Amino acid sequence: MQKSQENLMQLIKPHVRSIGAFDVHRLLPAFPQKTIGPFIFFDHMGPADLPPGQGMDVRPHPHIGLATVTYLFDGAGLHRDSLGSKQRIVPGDVNWMTAGRGIVHSERTAPEDLATGVRLHGLQIWIALPKAFEEAEPSFSHHPSSTIPRVTLPGATLRVILGTAYGATSPVETYSDTVYVAAELEAGAALPFSAEHAERGVYVVEGNVRLNGNPVPPRHMVFLSGEGEVLIEAEEPSKVALIGGEPLDGERFIWWNFVASSREKIEEAKARWREQQFGKVPEETEWIPLPE
Repeated sequence: MQKSQENLMQLIKPHVRSIGAFDVHRLLPAFPQKTIGPFIFFDHMGPADLPPGQGMDVRPHPHIGLATVTYLFDGAGLHRDSLGSKQRIVPGDVNWMTAGRGIVHSERTAPEDLATGVRLHGLQIWIALPKAFEEAEPSFSHHPSSTIPRVTLPGATLRVILGTAYGATSPVETYSDTVYVAAELEAGAALPFSAEHAERGVYVVEGNVRLNGNPVPPRHMVFLSGEGEVLIEAEEPSKVALIGGEPLDGERFIWWNFVASSREKIEEAKARWREQQFGKVPEETEWIPLPE
């Protein structure tokens, strides 16, 4: 990508991973750009048209040191966790789960959706918690679509999922300076992305998009480091996700589903999961064993 005085643009290519019945495109962590602000993991699920009897089927597994954010464009999912939460999520809703010192959850397709078949398309993101909140009490919050701010601009409809952007503020509580916006752009639309955050990313979910005149392929992300505003232009109907925030307060280690500021915390979590000391998810009898 072109380099300008105002911004350094780095193109991040996806890595494809199979998650049972469908594929995900993973953008973060990447090399050399491991994180963008507090965003440490970024998966694009689908789109996948699943026939009756097939669906999302992620057995209970643990997390520490992070918060998960789930947002769907199509389909539905069912979240269960060791706090007793049970929540179906549909397009436009936001699920935020704080792992903190430790939580277990599963991600399934609800029985009613499994019976009819479902189209699955969405973004699954992890946000690393600041060191002061790594050991926070785990929690879960669900925010229906009706509570997520919608901003309408010429040729663009935006949903402010996290933080404050384009004059609107999300109701989702975060632990650090964070922004996350889902945008639908009409052909010919031009959307500015201001430099309010030290690190920013633009992800092209689908469509034909240019960033400051540079083409960005679908399922690719551009990391922005600099103080200048950038212009996102859609040459056809497109979807993009905007993310950003302050850099993390030190290095983070990632192993399997664990994120921590020290390797010792990772080892402690591995031992706890091996010994099944994280807690149980109601209505679930399975779990994913610790990778060996």
